[in-house]
Formats: sequence, C-alpha cells, structure tokens
Amino acid sequence: MLTVGALILMAISIAGSKMIDQWETAPGQAEAVADRIEISEATRYRAVNKVMFVSAFGSRLTALESFIGWLDPDVDVQGKNERFGSISPADQRRLGFQDMATAKQIAEYVALEKLGYEVSITEGAVIVSDLVCEATPTPDSACEVLEIGDMITSVNGEETKTLSSLVEALEGRVIGDVLEVEVLPYGKVNTETRDVRMIASPSDPTRPIVGFVPADTRKVEVPFEVEIKTAAIGGPSAGLAFTLAILDELTPGELLGQTKVAVTGTINDDGTVGAIGALQQKAVAVKRAGAKVFLVPASQSDDEIKEAQDAVGEGLKIVRVATLDEALLVLSEMGGDPLNKVNATN
Repeated sequence: MLTVGALILMAISIAGSKMIDQWETAPGQAEAVADRIEISEATRYRAVNKVMFVSAFGSRLTALESFIGWLDPDVDVQGKNERFGSISPADQRRLGFQDMATAKQIAEYVALEKLGYEVSITEGAVIVSDLVCEATPTPDSACEVLEIGDMITSVNGEETKTLSSLVEALEGRVIGDVLEVEVLPYGKVNTETRDVRMIASPSDPTRPIVGFVPADTRKVEVPFEVEIKTAAIGGPSAGLAFTLAILDELTPGELLGQTKVAVTGTINDDGTVGAIGALQQKAVAVKRAGAKVFLVPASQSDDEIKEAQDAVGEGLKIVRVATLDEALLVLSEMGGDPLNKVNATN
C-alpha cells in the first residue's frame, strides 16, 4: 500500500509539473476600468460606482490542470490546433495586444465624439492578422508565403501604406494573378519581396483576394490624452466598457446609478457593439465580482446567452445591447444619471 501510495503521489507530482499542449479558457477577473484610467488636460469627475470590464484566463496547462479543467463546467480545455489553428501562441498573444491597443483608441474616439469633441480617425499600416487558405494551396499562395505579423508595404511597386491604398493597387487584378508583394516581417528592419498568387474569396468565388485578414491598425487624433493601463491583457472585448468608463469620468453624475454593472463587447467607430468570445467564463467572473447586471453584445447567439445565464443563475441579469446608445439607455432605465455634456468643449 505504501508503494502504491508513493507511486500515486509521484504520478500526481509529474502531472502537476509537466506542461502539455492543452490550453484553458477559464473565468478571469472583473474590475473597475476607472482605476486604470489616466486623463490629462481635462476636468475629471471620478465615478463612485465604476464600470467594470471582464477578462477570461487562457493559459497553457499541465497534465494535472488539464484533468481538473475537464471536470470544471466553467472551464473550456482545448488542444493546440483547436485553440490556435494555423497561428502560433506567440503570434496570437502579440495580435491580442495589438487588438487591445486599437480597442482603447477606438473607445477614446467614440467617447469623445459622443461628448462633442473634435476627433478624427485614420487608417494604419497593412498588417497580416490571419491567413485565408484554399483546400489545396499552391506554393505561392498567401498562406504559404506570408506570415502572421507581416506588414505589406507595396504591391507590384505601388506603395500600400493603408488598406485603402492596397485596395487601389489590386484594382483590375483577377484570380490567379501573381503579385510582387514587398513585406516587412514582424520584428525585422529590412523588407522582403515575395510572389503571391491571388485566390478566390471563400464567400464569393468570383472575387479575387490576396488571401489574408488585415489587423485593425487605425489611429485616432483627440484633443487630450486618455490612457488606460491594461498591462498584459489582450484582445478587443473591453471596448464598450472602456467607452462607458471614459464617458463617466468626463461628465458629472453617475452613469451606473447605484447598480454594480460589468460590461463586455467590442466597440466600432460608429458606436456599434461587436461580439466577443468566452461569454460563459466572463459571466462567471462577473458574478464572482458581485455585479448585478452584465451588459453583453446583442450579436451573441441565443445558445451563448443561455449557457452564460445557466452558469450564473438568477443572481446576475444579462442584458444585450447593440450600440453605445442602447447601453446608455439601459443604464438610465436602471437609475443611472443621463449623460451630461455641459462641460464638453472643442
């Protein structure tokens, strides 16, 4: 028995220390956005009841952690291919930070525009965020010769500083055309030239595409700086929460009233709210933080909403919103102060 016990302890010890190709999506944290905000050159009205944003954990697991995760109904354990597909974990992490940086800028743009400030938004560089592959790609297709993080600087000698300029450079091209594409690989200082054959779009077989999904690299111009410190958190899903928190901090009153509210959802420059991942895990984190209302994107599927609501029970009300204005209306109906624009000036 002693020998068996020792062997079991040894197996548990090894399982608890050996990393395997399994990753978790688990409930993260829900915390106040305002505690991470710094504002310069503008009057700040610090909220008492603060907007909360929520994250999900997504770390690599040991064999023991993977087994425990499989037993936890609020944890989703995935293999490497299921989790990352063709992208590497390092590339996904880096692109997640890029998405977070853009989300903060778009949130700042939307909030300040809502308050009447003079703001503008411009296109950024063309950076490969994902690759589109045919069932049997040719050796010169994008998914074979381009890499995640490549910056496309020119096509057939025409500069492509923005996505619009890339579209112009591709005018008149047809499926099967081979392009001379100049790229700046991530982390390098010298460009490289690669031949890329255009393919048919998966959604429209008659439309030629290069074969990649561009990253959102837009930049905003605003009259003063709003900094949101997010440290090692990646992804765009806190965009709506950031927008609401900025609005609350720049206007008198309490947008949330007395209700503890958490928020998730991307924010687009027109104020529309986009879907996010890991809704169930985020809902669990929100409930653990003591929030009573959770604003989520209206575009989440009915199944996702049901799974999240089932996971948290009746103690947390999940409310769908499609736009910033809808979110503000919901907060007002819950007793929050209306948005006060009196002190917003150009």
